[in-house]
Formats: sequence, structure tokens, C-alpha cells
Amino acid sequence: MVIFLCMRTTTPSSRQRPNYFYAILSVTAVLFFVGVMGLFLLQAQRLNTVLKEQVDLIVEMSPQASDSVRQATQMRIARAVFTVPQSTTFISKEEALRSMAEELGDELLSLDLPNPLADVIIFNVKAPYLQSDSLARIRELLQSAPAVLDVYYQENITSQLAANTRRVGWVLLLIGLLFLALALTVIHNTIRLSLNSKRMLIKTQELVGASWEFISRPFLRQALWMGLLSGLLAVGLLLGLQFCLQYYLPELKALYHPVAFVALFIGLILLGVLISVLSTYYVVRRYLRLRVEELY
Repeated sequence: MVIFLCMRTTTPSSRQRPNYFYAILSVTAVLFFVGVMGLFLLQAQRLNTVLKEQVDLIVEMSPQASDSVRQATQMRIARAVFTVPQSTTFISKEEALRSMAEELGDELLSLDLPNPLADVIIFNVKAPYLQSDSLARIRELLQSAPAVLDVYYQENITSQLAANTRRVGWVLLLIGLLFLALALTVIHNTIRLSLNSKRMLIKTQELVGASWEFISRPFLRQALWMGLLSGLLAVGLLLGLQFCLQYYLPELKALYHPVAFVALFIGLILLGVLISVLSTYYVVRRYLRLRVEELY
């Protein structure tokens, strides 16, 4: 009787392959939506960084500073660890006056008044340095140079931007954790349902003397491939989505960060494999602990 039951349960049924196929589709869909959320988080973080690094700091130079001193100061700022690469610009007082005349009218130049403006160096700081204490230290450092009169920046904007960044960061973290919890729950339930049709096979193998490790091994191997395939499919869909978004919205290319995106894709594949294997291990062990009458 046991041999007949074992033969009956090990015969591939027409429902096992669809169950496996539906499980892959379900896990792929969940990983895809988690990846979409990850893409949104990455691009939101990147957008925040870009906005921070567009805040201008203005260094007012002394009128007595020579060209060599001015160039040395500009080079010093450009090479500083806190400066965004290639963001340093020198604007002479003559150029600033011409720009003002274009905005206010050429009559300003015809007045033949002394130029009240000063030579300035404009640069941007990297996002981690856009904090009140960091900006204060940068200002103090630059003011120590004899050729620098003062350093200006909009303190209210930097403070408000930093505060908004912290609030948005907490909200995005909460949303990300919520999506991750939903993904864990949905994938676990999907695998549990896909293994439900094989519960008798699992128990029958135990009854004929197979060890729990021997019984679990093929299911874990199948879960490994299912998680890997689902992760690769989800990554492929995300790459297609990202390509379409950048094609129709070229502005998004500025938010593209290759290292972060590769890390996200690898994380999705590992997440799919890890959840699939752990859920399969838990479900198989649960069926093995049940008595035969509890399986019905």
C-alpha cells in the first residue's frame, strides 16, 4: 500500500508544472514591484544629491588680490575634498557688471560710475557637506586666506533642504521596509501553496525511511533555481522599464548611478533566492512534522 501511494504521489500530475510556473510568475511579479520601489528610492536619493550639489557658494575676493593669487585660490577651492568636481567658476567684476547691465539696461554702463562689484569665485559643495556645521567650517577655512573677503551662501535654504532630506529619508525608509515585508509574505505564501500539492509525497518519503535532508534536497534545489530565474526575470523587466523611462524622459539620465543600480539588481536576485530557499525549507519541514491525518 505504501509503495502504491509512493508511486501515485511521485507521478507528475498535470497540476504540478502549472503550479511551478505560477509560482515563478508570482515571485517575479513581487520582485519586480520591489525593484520598482528600489528604483524610485535610488532616483529620489540621487535627485536629492543633485539638488544639494547645485547650491552655490560665493567667495568674494579682495580688490588687492593679484591674478596669480586669485588663480591659486581658485585652484585650492577646486581641489578641496568638499568641492564638486568642475563646479568652480571665476566671475570678474567687469563680467558681473555686464551681466547686470543686460538685466537692468545698458544705461547702467553709460553712467560712468565706479564698479561697485567684486571678483568672485562660485562653486558647489558635495551633498554630505551641505550641513550647517560643515558649511560654517568651510567658510571659516576659506576666510583664513588673505585674498578672500567673505563667503556667502543662503543659510535658510541649506537648513531647510537638510531638514526636508531627513524627513523624506525616513518616509522612504518606512515605505521600503513595508514593501520588503509584503514581499516576504507574498513569496512565502506562494511557495507554500505551490508545495501544498506535494505534501503527501513529502510525508510518504519519510514513511519509507528517507531522511529529512534527503527529502528536502530536491525541493531546495528547485527553490534555488526558481528564485534565481524569478530574480533574473525581474531584473530584465526593470532594465526594460528603466530604458523606456530614460528614452521618453531623457532628464532621468542625470539620476542614473551605475553602481547603485547594479547593487539593486544583485540584491533582487539574492532576495529571490534567499526567500525561496528559506520558505521552501520551512514549508517542507512543517509538512514533515505533521502527522499523516493532519495533512488532509
